[in-house]
Amino acid sequence: MITATQGVTLTSQCASCGGELVRDVGQFIERGRLWWGVEGQCRACPNAWCEMDTGPAPEEIRQALLTRHGAVWLRLANEAASLVPVLQALRETHHLSLGEARLTAAELRAVGMVGTSVEIEYLAERLRNRSVAVITREAEGSAAV
Repeated sequence: MITATQGVTLTSQCASCGGELVRDVGQFIERGRLWWGVEGQCRACPNAWCEMDTGPAPEEIRQALLTRHGAVWLRLANEAASLVPVLQALRETHHLSLGEARLTAAELRAVGMVGTSVEIEYLAERLRNRSVAVITREAEGSAAV
């Protein structure tokens, strides 16, 4: 079982006092599950919180990770790979309907998909566990800053 983590620190204005709000946001894989988390604290007042959940991260977190670290690309290594294990992995990982999983599998065969390094590793592990070979690499034009 793999573990992967990726995070970034964001700053903004505190809604309570106008001071500097610091948020540590991230995604990680723990005990075979995809997680996301946010820890925030104002430097000028007692405003602080922590939030964590499983599944896909909120879009704001994803975009912050993609902006800071760049995207990772995933494609099936063999376009002739059996569709059944690919569909199973996609449905398990992304909770897709069969039709949605078929469309995503076609995308994986043709052009691949991009996401955060944690999201891609999470899907890649599920595909590999079903003996589906995959190729991953840094997505073109998304070098980390």
